Amino acid sequence: MNRVCSLADLDDRKPVAYQVGDEYTPVVLVRDGETVHALRDLCTHAEVALSEGEVTRKGIECWLHGSCFDLRTGRPSSPPATEPVDVFAVDIRDGDIYVDVTATTN
Repeated sequence: MNRVCSLADLDDRKPVAYQVGDEYTPVVLVRDGETVHALRDLCTHAEVALSEGEVTRKGIECWLHGSCFDLRTGRPSSPPATEPVDVFAVDIRDGDIYVDVTATTN
């Protein structure tokens, strides 16, 4: 697990981009109350940064073509994307956010 930032660094439901780990994996973090979601910061349809999109009630929406991805599963909930994005394990310890980019759910 890699320390990424503190929980206080994230505004609720506002995506933020980070480079995580030795390989500098692009990750978008989204805070939802006391929960933090970590997804690969790359739309599977157009290969643009999801962190530049916005969080809706459906998930994180890609700014380019409107594909929306579930924050928990990474699965697309609207076209044109058909492939899920990777979701990474998150641990919050003592107010700090840790992300494991080696453990994905997809």
